[in-house]
Amino acid sequence: MTQTSASSADDRSTVTGRRRIAFAVHTGADGLPALPVLLRSLALTNPGVCEDFVVLHPGLPDSAFEPLRRLHPRVVARRADDRRDVHRLEGYDTVVAFAPGMVVLGDLGELLRMRHGVGAVPQSLCDGEGRERREVLPDGLRVIQRADTDAACPDAGVPEGVLTPVDARYDFLTRRLYDDTPVPPHVAVLHFTGPPDEPGYGPAAEARRRFEMGDEEFRAAYCALPGEKHPDLLAHLAPPLLRARPSLDLARTVADVYRRQGRYDEAVDVLAPVVGDRLDAPRCQETLGVCLMALSRYDEAEARLLLAAASPDVAPRAFAQLARLAWLCGREAQAHDYARAGLEADPTDSGCHGWYVRTRAQDPGEQPEPLPAGEQLAHVALFAEGQENAGDKVLPEAVRRCFGTDTGPRHWYRQPVHRLVDEAALEELNARRGVVVGGGGLFLPDTSPNGNSHWQWNVPDDLLARLTAPLAVFAVGYNVFDGQQYRRGRFAESLRVLVERSAFFGLRNHGSIERVRELLPGPLRDRVRYQPCPTTVARHLDPALSGPVERDDTVLVNCAYDRAGLRFGHDYGHFLAQMATALGGLRERADVRYAAHMPADEKFVHDLRREHGIALPVEQLYDMTNDGIRGLYRRSRLVIGMRGHAGMIPFGCGTPILSLVSHPKLAYFLSDIGREEWGLSVHDRELGPRLRERATALLDDHAAAVADVHDAQKALWETTRANLDELEKTFGRG
Repeated sequence: MTQTSASSADDRSTVTGRRRIAFAVHTGADGLPALPVLLRSLALTNPGVCEDFVVLHPGLPDSAFEPLRRLHPRVVARRADDRRDVHRLEGYDTVVAFAPGMVVLGDLGELLRMRHGVGAVPQSLCDGEGRERREVLPDGLRVIQRADTDAACPDAGVPEGVLTPVDARYDFLTRRLYDDTPVPPHVAVLHFTGPPDEPGYGPAAEARRRFEMGDEEFRAAYCALPGEKHPDLLAHLAPPLLRARPSLDLARTVADVYRRQGRYDEAVDVLAPVVGDRLDAPRCQETLGVCLMALSRYDEAEARLLLAAASPDVAPRAFAQLARLAWLCGREAQAHDYARAGLEADPTDSGCHGWYVRTRAQDPGEQPEPLPAGEQLAHVALFAEGQENAGDKVLPEAVRRCFGTDTGPRHWYRQPVHRLVDEAALEELNARRGVVVGGGGLFLPDTSPNGNSHWQWNVPDDLLARLTAPLAVFAVGYNVFDGQQYRRGRFAESLRVLVERSAFFGLRNHGSIERVRELLPGPLRDRVRYQPCPTTVARHLDPALSGPVERDDTVLVNCAYDRAGLRFGHDYGHFLAQMATALGGLRERADVRYAAHMPADEKFVHDLRREHGIALPVEQLYDMTNDGIRGLYRRSRLVIGMRGHAGMIPFGCGTPILSLVSHPKLAYFLSDIGREEWGLSVHDRELGPRLRERATALLDDHAAAVADVHDAQKALWETTRANLDELEKTFGRG
């Protein structure tokens, strides 16, 4: 079996174009003692930033960097002859290069957002005759874009023709502060041009002295900072402090970080000993309960959440979690009671309201009599309700349509993927003639985490092994983001049991196939095969979508904001500006409208109007029926989408698409159909003009673009039809 670390980051930045950023410094043994001050100053003035800190050195022993590694989780030591190597630093797109004698005093966000040239500060210097000249110093700060630098820089200066002037506050020379001149408050990087204790530079030395402290003092200072702190830095610095001086608030802070990183077991280990059964720590009890639930330790989680619910301030959130827990365990009536209790505490709480509506008794109305269990198929999927993701509403129906025209409860037994498979659920599944799991990005660790499988189907291994009905994993995706932490040990073992048990195991893109095969022992890898998402072949499944269509003169745009930090990094402002450029031009050609799959997607519309004065009408797909969603996409001339199903659904309806790639799955799909040119990275430096150019080309020759979509569907449909023929033999006819 492929060995993986207990906690690893999935990194496919070459697929999404995600920008790789590093801080760097070149030093020998003489400059090494200054680096702890530089690192501490960087962390304390930019607490939300944690990029690789690369130390280039002429051959120092690895042990020399241990003091730095205690201060920062991403110290990288590399052998290099001189400072020129920062211009050729492999593996990074943007490098912010310091000198050892620098101290960071302010926000560096402007430097991290730079996208062109080589940034440097032209310094004012005087020659021997007192004449002033402007010159970039060899040891000055650099902001290097590798795309703009030649592999052979002649010296440590800036390559000719690519200089991007940077404000002097980012490389402020201490020699400007002689005679104890105070450091100007706007200075962001102070550059010591002489010894830090040189007479005549008292205020500069004092500014540096703020960051001369021991490790424990530094950890305490970082953890005490107000506002958002980077989870990787916090997870690195807080645990030693917590071990030395246990603190309830700090324990909850560390546990929250671990929870966001999917390290639920560590969160419980940190929080449980400090919290105990205290009634005066309801928020800690809530955090502990949520983490225990993520480990499928449901009884313990319920006890903690009940303790949290005793506090009026925390009660609504705690009752919403209790409702979710009861629903996961199949206790619908109790889930409804918990949700009602939460609404009594706060009638406006949206979480409790959602669970209250979801779990109330429904009038079945006129429903057809279901077939006998042995003639039905079971469908394990995420069944979106209310104002949830529009794609997750369309997808389950599309999966069922692959197996017949009746997609309702007469032929199908629904098993929500997040609900615990217990003995009663196993009995229901085994009573069916087959079980279909999919589609969607179900190989994902964090939407609804559980400790049983570590992916979205909440099934223990021993119950999965006792599933006797034929099992098909159908069009599932491996949906991990670039750089997302995924503790894959439990998942890998569950995956092995799943593949062994499956009669059919089909993933929806070849990128997912490669990632999943990496986690399987050799004999099982060939059982993983290709099954496109059914939404991409909708024209072949639904006769209503196969005929001619009268299109509106409309271009639909969609963006996604879940896990925005993983999608955009430091580039959100750049993305927004580039989109304003593209859409401003497209509005001259068509009616540009915004397609919101979820309410949160509408952030793009608000930000675009606020920052760039462009207002877009909004189509709220999350409030539409499946037919309404497909109809809107089918009538459009072009869809520009960031969500996977903002591309796959219109493509399946025969509409041309362009994808804004912020997740590997979009690039995987375009690669599968041989249309990589339909994708543009959200990090693309020239996203605006390129998007406008490609969209214009599709609109100019729209008939050819539609024909191209139809042609690209053919191979997907042939694969799907062959797989369905095989599954008909497995499941038998319904």
